[in-house]
Amino acid sequence: MVFRSSAAICGALVALAVSVPVARSEAGEVHSSTIVIAASGDAVVGAASTYNPFKPGSEEGGPNTASGERYDPSVWTAAIKTSLRQKFGGVQFGARPKFALVEAVGKKVIVKINDVGPLKPGRIIDLNERTMRHFDPSLELGVIPDVTVRPLSGDDWTPGPVG
Repeated sequence: MVFRSSAAICGALVALAVSVPVARSEAGEVHSSTIVIAASGDAVVGAASTYNPFKPGSEEGGPNTASGERYDPSVWTAAIKTSLRQKFGGVQFGARPKFALVEAVGKKVIVKINDVGPLKPGRIIDLNERTMRHFDPSLELGVIPDVTVRPLSGDDWTPGPVG
């Protein structure tokens, strides 16, 4: 009897272990297609750079973002070029966060646009460290050319990698 119970529990655990990755995979696919539908407005193409106001020698930004949040290098956020503020929902102090789909080097990520800045010519977005590491794990590039940024409609997005 003990053997049969152990076998049944083992079988149930194996079934659970197999079903969890399948569910994640299916959820990821649904999430990706939802993003394509929700991408609003025209895409903006240009270069992406990275910033962290807490690092020595940082030229851009400050500890508080335009939305009023404190800069956090460990979450999926970005600053859009000041002249693109309205295209991305008018990022401003106290307003609900805006979201964008950023695509480069064969990867996609959803970021919360919580800051704006006078970026250097040719640059359209400043990614925080975590987001930049998604595209450039060693942070050696500094600037990524040909980045596509699409505003996402709505405010119920979970920032992070897509697909």
